[in-house]
Amino acid sequence: MMRPLDGIRVLDFSTLLPGPLATLMLVEAGAEVIKIERPGRGDEMRSYEPKFGADAVNFGLLNRGKRSIALDLKELGAVERLMPLIRSADVIVEQYRPGVMDRLGLGYEALSAINPGLIYCSITGYGQSGPKAAEAGHDLNYVAETGMLSLAAGSDGAPVLPAALVADVGGGTYPAVVNILMALLERNRTGKGCHLDIAMADGMFTFLYWAMGNGLAEGRWPVPGGDLVTGGTPRYQMYRTADGRFLAAAPLEDKFWATFCAIIGLPEEFRDDSKDPIGTKQAVAELIAGKDSTHWRAAFAGKDVCCVVMSSVEEALANPHFRERGLFARSLTGPDGRTITALPTPLAAGLRADAPEVGYPALGEANGLLDG
Repeated sequence: MMRPLDGIRVLDFSTLLPGPLATLMLVEAGAEVIKIERPGRGDEMRSYEPKFGADAVNFGLLNRGKRSIALDLKELGAVERLMPLIRSADVIVEQYRPGVMDRLGLGYEALSAINPGLIYCSITGYGQSGPKAAEAGHDLNYVAETGMLSLAAGSDGAPVLPAALVADVGGGTYPAVVNILMALLERNRTGKGCHLDIAMADGMFTFLYWAMGNGLAEGRWPVPGGDLVTGGTPRYQMYRTADGRFLAAAPLEDKFWATFCAIIGLPEEFRDDSKDPIGTKQAVAELIAGKDSTHWRAAFAGKDVCCVVMSSVEEALANPHFRERGLFARSLTGPDGRTITALPTPLAAGLRADAPEVGYPALGEANGLLDG
């Protein structure tokens, strides 16, 4: 079975999460991905815990199906040794701060001169230009500085730490993949490559479409817990059940809200939540707290109402719906032959070949490519 990126070679100079997850998606679509890692330690993610074989399970999940070259890029002659691979590469992904690849002799201008069709993707926190371009940062910094973190607050009013690395994945990985694919299409038309400047902080503003719209159009800048999807309505809330679990209730539209009110037995005086949203929220909370999660799961089963009991990650992996969808059908094989479920990626099933069991690369296992 042919895959969309069969025949595409990617050199991956990235580490940790954003770049490696992007190139994982490319390799699952058929690309050959070769990681360039420092000798001895390799990608820093290899050292994380827990282990799956010699390396961290996180590294294995994110680097399934790739190759690895261990090379000190500062060593005399290292860049020259890479040149045959660079000439044959279609895509380079790098995640250094601006200027680092240039100093190594591996910047876009230098490499595009010898490979004009090269798609060169740089993933950074703040981009290749601007006052903060050289500043260090992590996911929490990007969601804080772009305003996203200000929209969700806990019961004490303090911002809640996000449970997902939104900037790394939503601002780094996904924009990188989308832009690489569009650049490959453009290269088919023109024959020319390009430099893609992907800034994780920039990508956060896309998620803030409603907050920007409210503020720019009417001056209604959002406040923590005060808007439609941040806790400002009883129709979009987490309600605690009698057994200490939580009901994720999102009956936003009137038809869902009417069904929801009927199922929980909300008194008529609270059903028009526009009159007293806080009072309605409290009334709903009291009713939900009066029954356990088993009761509410059964009460909402089969109803068109947008309500579910919150799952743990372990429960979600066992959910029959996700299992039937085939999300967990692929396996990551460790160096000792042990297997675990591979990381699902958002590729349509028809775009990837059937490769149910794939391993991850040992550091430097593909160094022979430098000599051939």
